[in-house]
Amino acid sequence: MNTAALGMSLGLPSVSAHNLSEEISNKQGLNIKKSLKYGMIKAGNTVLDKFKLVKEIGFDGVELDSPNGLDAKEILDAKEKTGLVIPGVVNSYHWKYPLSHPDTAVREKCLESCKQALRDCKLYGGDTVLIVPGVVNAETSYEEAWIRSQVEIRKLIPVAEETGVKIAFENVWNNFILSPLEAARYVDDFNHPLVGWYFDIGNIVRYGWPEHWIQTLNRRIMKLDVKEYSRVKQREEGVWKGFKVELLEGDCNWPVVINALDKIGYSGWASAEVSGGDEVRLRTIYEKMDEIFNIIPE
Repeated sequence: MNTAALGMSLGLPSVSAHNLSEEISNKQGLNIKKSLKYGMIKAGNTVLDKFKLVKEIGFDGVELDSPNGLDAKEILDAKEKTGLVIPGVVNSYHWKYPLSHPDTAVREKCLESCKQALRDCKLYGGDTVLIVPGVVNAETSYEEAWIRSQVEIRKLIPVAEETGVKIAFENVWNNFILSPLEAARYVDDFNHPLVGWYFDIGNIVRYGWPEHWIQTLNRRIMKLDVKEYSRVKQREEGVWKGFKVELLEGDCNWPVVINALDKIGYSGWASAEVSGGDEVRLRTIYEKMDEIFNIIPE
C-alpha cells in the first residue's frame, strides 16, 4: 500500500509532495525589526548623517540613551527625514547612580533621570525605557537591592502611565537577579502591564542558557538586545574577553534561541549592542543580525 492509500485508510487528510514542499517553503524566520544603539554609529557628523547611514544599511530603528546631550529638535528632524524609528531609550544613569544605592540622594538622582527617560522616549515616539534595576556589591546586599529598587521603581509607574511608555528591566552583570525564576518574580511583583523585561541574549551565556530565560520570562519579554559571547575566551583570556567575538561565532546557540523565541510567539524589536564602527562595520552587524533572525524555527 502506498503512503497516500495508507493515509486514506487511516482517515488522514491527503498531503501531496507538492503541498508539503509548499508548506516548507512558506516557513519564515521571526518577525523582527532590527535596531542598534546610537553610540555604535562612529560615522557621520550629525544626527541626521548617522540616521541616514543606518537607514541606508537596512536597520529599522536606533535606540538612544537618556538623559543625553543631544538636541531634541535635531533628533526629531532626523527621524522624520529618514523614516527611522526610535523604538526606545536606555537610561544613562542607572550604573553610576543605581536605584539600589544606600544613599537616598543617589537613588533620587537615578529616579529623576528615569522619569526624564520615560518622557524623552514618548517625545521620540518610542515605547520602552531600558533600566538596570539594581546593583549588588560590598555596600549593597542582595535583599537591600531588591527592596530599595522596587520601592523606587514603584515611584516611576505613574510616569509610565502618564506617558504610556514601558519600564523594561535588563539582565546585566550586576550581581543581581541571576536566574530566570527571579527575573519573572521581580517583574510579577509589580503586577503592571507597563513593567516587563528587556532580554539581553548574549549577557546570559557566561552563566546560563538564553533559551531557558526565554522560556521562563515568556511574554514578559518586551524587547531583545543582541550580542555574542565565547566561553572559550572567557576561560582562556578573562570574562570580559568573552564578548570579543563576532555574532554567530561564539557560544550562543542561535537556532535553539530562535526556536525558544518562536515558541513564546515573540515578534518585535531586537537591538544590536556590540562594538560599533564605520559603515563597513555596521553593515557587517546588520548582515549577521539578518542571518540570525532568518533562521527558520523548527
